[in-house]
Amino acid sequence: MWNERYGDEAYAYGTEPNDFLREQVHLLPKGRVLSLAEGEGRNAVFMARQGYEVTAVDSSAVGLEKARKLAQRHAVQIEFVQADLRDYDLGVSCWSAIISIFCPMPLVSRRLLHRKVQTGLQAGGIFLLEAYRPEQVLRDTGGGKDREVLQSRASLMSELPDLRFEHLLELDREVIEGQYHTGVGSVVQAIARKPNAV
Repeated sequence: MWNERYGDEAYAYGTEPNDFLREQVHLLPKGRVLSLAEGEGRNAVFMARQGYEVTAVDSSAVGLEKARKLAQRHAVQIEFVQADLRDYDLGVSCWSAIISIFCPMPLVSRRLLHRKVQTGLQAGGIFLLEAYRPEQVLRDTGGGKDREVLQSRASLMSELPDLRFEHLLELDREVIEGQYHTGVGSVVQAIARKPNAV
């Protein structure tokens, strides 16, 4: 599906970063940042332009090739990794920040990924996420119709017990990101920190 979605010359979700990420980037500790389900590169390129050392993971070779071109256009260095997030090893205490922007995954796979996120973050590291909520299935503005891949305050609190939420908000907001995210969206936004070791 994703190779097909990214197959057009135009960028499916645009080339500008996600609004929530752009507004909150100043909260992310400098260092190594991992971008999950990066797609065509818009958020990874933005992070690299802010001075972060970025690794971008996606399952789509087509999307990552467009991401490489976008990185070249902006003269930034990014490590691109083609991998299925169900299998990708996030390591232990490797990342100062991990970002997840509209990363739809089935429940079991997402729970596993979120366990790896908690392990992969360094002490004091930040996990920043924006996702569609189940209410989004009633809209025609993006996110698909599969409730299982959507998230909420409750699901995030359940799946990320080792992190401390500094921001966790459900809201409806205008999401204008290319042709597939366009209009009012029902989203959840989270910023969660891994506590420092005692």
